[in-house]
Amino acid sequence: MSPTSPTLLEVRDLHVEFRTRDGVAKAVNGVDYSVREGETLAVLGESGSGKSVTAQAIMGILDIPPGKITGGEIIFQGKDLLKLKAEERRKTRGAGMAMIFQDALSSLNPVLSVGQQLGEMYIVHQGMSKKDAKAKAIELMDRVRIPAAKERVGQYPHQFSGGMRQRIMIAMALALEPSLIIADEPTTALDVTVQAQVMDLLAELQRELHMGLILITHDLGVVADVADNIAVMYAGRIVEKAPVHEIYKAPAHPYTRGLLESIPRLDQKGRELYAIKGLPPNLMNIPPGCAFNPRCPMAQDICRTDVPPLFEVTYEGLTADRRSACYFWKETLDADADAAR
Repeated sequence: MSPTSPTLLEVRDLHVEFRTRDGVAKAVNGVDYSVREGETLAVLGESGSGKSVTAQAIMGILDIPPGKITGGEIIFQGKDLLKLKAEERRKTRGAGMAMIFQDALSSLNPVLSVGQQLGEMYIVHQGMSKKDAKAKAIELMDRVRIPAAKERVGQYPHQFSGGMRQRIMIAMALALEPSLIIADEPTTALDVTVQAQVMDLLAELQRELHMGLILITHDLGVVADVADNIAVMYAGRIVEKAPVHEIYKAPAHPYTRGLLESIPRLDQKGRELYAIKGLPPNLMNIPPGCAFNPRCPMAQDICRTDVPPLFEVTYEGLTADRRSACYFWKETLDADADAAR
């Protein structure tokens, strides 16, 4: 991915809320991020941080009601998707952007063969005959390395393993060769070996087709080798943005630092695994100031009253293209630098 590659997607000040009997849950609170052609952006955070809701808003598949987009812009290839009519918006799905869901078994139709489900993309979007669509389905299954694709095209989702079902989901997303793919926890419930295979396949296909990729995950270990940049979310906001290698080298937000310290490491065998204290906030009652302040070991009075903006992080040895929503980002980096000495 080149820094001069065209921007595919820009999410600007996006706000999404869910109105329920118990109150209003503010799921996304001013999210900004962008993705260029050929770039992989990993969006990280605990469950409930707003990662998937942001993706659903981008794709136009948010459940409305109870969900509602209350502000912001989603600019895809120069057009604000939120201003398009429903039919125009529908045409962007599949051909312009596609999504890989985390639970392949529940996302696939159990009463249709995988060949029918793959072929439907071509029948609906390109008006192909069933025969030609079946041939395309076999071609797609070969492309994502499903063995004996010609013999298995008539089989049903339950006849495939979890890893193979995830490959079918990837094939469906690739069918119309979209410019952007959103992969929402694509390795959930897969064993470590299969996770690596799925991630390698995604990375290889992305390089081949020069697509943009948004990879949504809570697992920092999954993205280390495939992402270009990382956006860390907490309570519906981006709290840190950075190139992937710099996040691992020097996190500039206490929440990111906590996530990294929670990863099991071979050089810490026998030590108790670190865990961030407390729980993510109730989105119907987000704390004032920095939403992370009740769990943050560095929180001070200003953190409990004022919402921090995304500060530009300028620190020796780090690139300029970094942001952290922490009043004490420098102290966080200083603490890591001192520990490394």
